[in-house]
Amino acid sequence: MEMLITVFHSYSAKEGDKYKLNKGELKNLLKGELCDFLASSKDPLVIDKILKDLDENKDGEVDFQEFVVLVAAMTIACNEFFVQSHD
Repeated sequence: MEMLITVFHSYSAKEGDKYKLNKGELKNLLKGELCDFLASSKDPLVIDKILKDLDENKDGEVDFQEFVVLVAAMTIACNEFFVQSHD
C-alpha cells in the first residue's frame, strides 16, 4: 500500500495540484511504471482515453481515488490472464 501511495505522489507532486495527476503527470506515470502496457497500445490517444475514463469528477485530472480504479482494473486483468494461462 505504501508503495502505491508513494508512486502516485511522486508523480502528482511535480506540477499544479500536488494531490492530482494532470495529463502530463499521468502520461509520465504510465510510461515510468507501466511502459509495457503503453508500448502494447498502438492508439496515439491512449493517454487521453485513460484520463477520460478515470476522471470521474470531470476536472481534467486524476486524484488518488480515481487512480486506484486504474490499479484495481489492471490487477483484475492480470489475474484473469494468469488464471487463463494456467487452465
